[in-house]
Amino acid sequence: MSEKENITDASNEDVLSQDAGAGEGVNPGEPLDHVELTALLEDARGKADEHWDQVVRLQAEMDNLRKRSERDLANAHKFALDGFANELLPVRDSLEMGLAAFDVEGAETGTLKEGVELTLQMLSTAMDKAAIKEVNPQDEPFDPDFHQAMSMQERDDVEPNTVVTVVQKGYTLNGRLIRPAMVIVSKAPAAN
Repeated sequence: MSEKENITDASNEDVLSQDAGAGEGVNPGEPLDHVELTALLEDARGKADEHWDQVVRLQAEMDNLRKRSERDLANAHKFALDGFANELLPVRDSLEMGLAAFDVEGAETGTLKEGVELTLQMLSTAMDKAAIKEVNPQDEPFDPDFHQAMSMQERDDVEPNTVVTVVQKGYTLNGRLIRPAMVIVSKAPAAN
């Protein structure tokens, strides 16, 4: 045998001895026989199979968790308005009853107006519960983030860029604008 082969064989035996050194009853530096190596290999294979089973189980759990999360998210999107819809149903019922009251002969306009006001209050309560807030900037400075100017009007009784008329109220949902307020804004009168 050449010196190089002797070194390689010695290195392999050292590695095997070191690996086997973790096992009980194995003396480091002593060469291992075929039976000991087979036992160590079977032990290592058993541990590898055990770890592989754990990996497969964890991967299955992760897949199930991902699928459950996707399903929950899809249901959250699908039924997000469930509570708001339940709040709106009485408003619709009230509006239908109000329309039916117009068909009754001798219906008093005061009673009809009161019914409409109560219906509007029910709608406002439902919107408050859903965190939908009104943007009514009457007599406030124009804010392009929440207002949309329909036109400008020369006015000398208010500061320029003040909302003088709200054509249509705006709304926010949880602080995010869902519809800007349509407004008429003041401007300084033209110099003659």
